[in-house]
Amino acid sequence: MYSPDSIFRRNRHRYEPTADMAAGLSCVICGTDLRDPRRSDAVVSAHHEGRQLLACRGRCAHLASGSSTGLDEPPLPLAERLRRHRSGA
Repeated sequence: MYSPDSIFRRNRHRYEPTADMAAGLSCVICGTDLRDPRRSDAVVSAHHEGRQLLACRGRCAHLASGSSTGLDEPPLPLAERLRRHRSGA
């Protein structure tokens, strides 16, 4: 079991997602590039400033969201994520 001090230190040092992570173009845990259309195993793991954060299904999703299948919502299509990233929205 973790002590309250170690939990506080861990939460205090959370990182901000990179621009690619915030746009849903890379995994928030391992950084895998999710732009490859063959990578259909990405799941929504969280939200940040109104955007979906994606993680690889399995271990990364479990670390990011507490569930190996992520949140119960489909990720936006890749074309939409790319459009939003390029427009800065």
